[in-house]
Formats: sequence, structure tokens, C-alpha cells
Amino acid sequence: MLHAYNLHRGGGGADNATRATIRVLREAGVEVEEFARDSRDIAEGLTGKVSAFVSGIYARRAVREFAARLDAFRPDLVHVHELYPLISPWVLPECTRRGIPVAMSVYDYRLSCPTHNHFYDGKVCTACVGGRDHRCILQNCRGSIAESVAFGVRNMVARQFDLFSRNVALYITPTHFAADWLVEHCDVPKARTAVVPCVIDIPPDTVDPAQGRYVAFAGRFVAEKGIEVALEAAKRADLPIGVAGDALFYKDYRPDERTHFVVTRNKQELAEFYRGARCFVMPSIWFETFGIVVAESMSHGVPVLASRIGALAETTRDGESGLLFEPGDVDELAAKMRLLWDDAELCRRLGRGARAQVESMCSDAHHRDLMLQAYSRAMRKE
Repeated sequence: MLHAYNLHRGGGGADNATRATIRVLREAGVEVEEFARDSRDIAEGLTGKVSAFVSGIYARRAVREFAARLDAFRPDLVHVHELYPLISPWVLPECTRRGIPVAMSVYDYRLSCPTHNHFYDGKVCTACVGGRDHRCILQNCRGSIAESVAFGVRNMVARQFDLFSRNVALYITPTHFAADWLVEHCDVPKARTAVVPCVIDIPPDTVDPAQGRYVAFAGRFVAEKGIEVALEAAKRADLPIGVAGDALFYKDYRPDERTHFVVTRNKQELAEFYRGARCFVMPSIWFETFGIVVAESMSHGVPVLASRIGALAETTRDGESGLLFEPGDVDELAAKMRLLWDDAELCRRLGRGARAQVESMCSDAHHRDLMLQAYSRAMRKE
């Protein structure tokens, strides 16, 4: 089979999920070819932005090279992941013309939101739902008229020509919440969805979270991830908090005696960060579709405090693998941080539940089996 994907300039969970799926399939003996582009190759400045805009609408060179790869490799199935901006969804009709079924992983809300996250002006936004992609331009969702036009127009073009609906046999989402969103807001028939949780590297052993030295947060330092909620809650709870990510580029970088910013340079360092935590906090204020960092921390036996929003209410089982709180509620989060800090047995019990949940949901074997079942459905065009 052929996997087509465009890596993001800043990396992230979708890129990690794509690579992990390819790894699992190859280890299972599946013949996998890759057609990849990387947004880090886009030139800086106006030239790069114009090029990305044009290729997002129709990536002529990529479509031509993709078609040649189809003819040379002759895959039984094509699995596409992120296609913007250097591949574009115009590769999908090339598959249909050759009678090759397409499965598509949906890691975000690109089909109903040009900026992919349904987040604008500090809160959840569904203005573009129902094909109103022009709202992205009117609201200037990207904070740049040029970028907002680019994002809005490429969604409008894909919708106008039915590039996804006509050519994708099966939409693969990491959670039931994400699948239900496609059905309710993107006119995708439920029969054309499949839920395959992201695969996580599960360590051989766990830690005793009650011995953890700080509350942990890891992820991109962007507003929708709720980092400010986590920092303020830790302050009110009078607890140390560790924040892993690219701290030096965080506009409100402000380490103090209770707040420690950590730059993790590889997976091993990130794992050590998780393993030093009493609990992991995921304070997102947008509709996460999965939350890979949640599962990663849980794999080490660390309980999670997560917002009751989007898929997080599915990936963190309240009272079993962690505790949920209302999005943006600093006082409730502070209270639950303090509860896990002071109640060692509750911390350990939820940590055991977290590990058990990840083992059943995110193992290589489970991911492989569900993915192969999804491919069979796509090839039968059920």
C-alpha cells in the first residue's frame, strides 16, 4: 500500500501518529511505500507563502509525481494522512481514476474548519461548520488576511469539487468523538468511518506516581492547549509544575521557583519528564481529537487531569485513569491537582488504571489489527 502525507513545520501528534502507523504495518509484514512532503522545505518569506498557497489549492508537481508513483507501484490501497499544503487533495481523484480505494486518517477538524482546530479568539468556534469556509476569511482566523484567504479558499475548492467525499472510501479517526463529529458536521456516512486509536510506545515498566515531584504539562505552547490554565492552577494549589516543550519560544516564558520549563530534545528525555510527575495535566480548551501526550504519560502509570471536552472525556476515563474538570476552570483544576498530590493511594490507583487503559487501547497489536480491518472495509467499499 502507499501512504501519502505532508509533515508539519512544527511537528506534532499527527506526524508522530503517521510515522507510528507506518512502523507498525511494516513490522507486521505489510509492504508500505511512502509519498511524503515536509512543510519545513517551504521557503521563508513571501515567496514561500505564495508557493504554499498555490500548492494548497492545486499542487501540480506533487499530483504529477503522485500519479507516476501509483502507476509504478500499483498499490492495492492508498492511505492518506495530512495533505496540505504541499500535496493537496487533488491526488485523491488520481486514485479513483485507477480504481484504487483510499483510506484517510483524520487527526483534526480540517474538513469542517479551515484552520483545523475550531478555535478562534480564545474560545471554541464553529462558524465554518456546514460549508461556511468563507467565515475564516471574514474573521481573519489566521491573524493575517493573506493566510486566512489561503486557508479558506483551499477548503472551499476541496468542497466545491467534492475531493474528499467522492474519493475517500473510509475515514479513520482516533476516537469515537472524532468519528461522530464527521457524521454530524461533515455529512460523512457512519458506515464510512472507522475508529483506530493512536499507537503508543509502551514502556516495559511503570513508576510510582505518588513519588512524583511535580505536576506535568507537555505540548505545543498555544492558547488552545490551555497552558495558562495549568500554570495558574498550579500556582493556586501551591504546587510545582513542570512544562515540557519549546520553552524559549513561549511568549510568556517566566520560570520561577515553582515553575520549571523543560526543553525535551528526544523521546527518551520526554519519557523521563513523564516519569518524574505526580500527575499529568491536559487543560485544553478546544476539541482535541485524541491527545497523544495523554496516552504517553498514562503508559508510564501516571494519572491524568483532563478537560471535559472533545475526545479528552473519552481518552481519560473519569475515576479510572484520571480525573476530569470543566475546561478553563482554574479552581476545579487546582483542587484536583491538590487531591492527587495529597492522596497517594488515589494517585497510585488512577495510575494503574491509566496504564491498563493504554495497554488495551494503544498497543502495537491492537492498532495493527484495527487498521488492517479498516483497510479490508475500504477495499470492499462497505
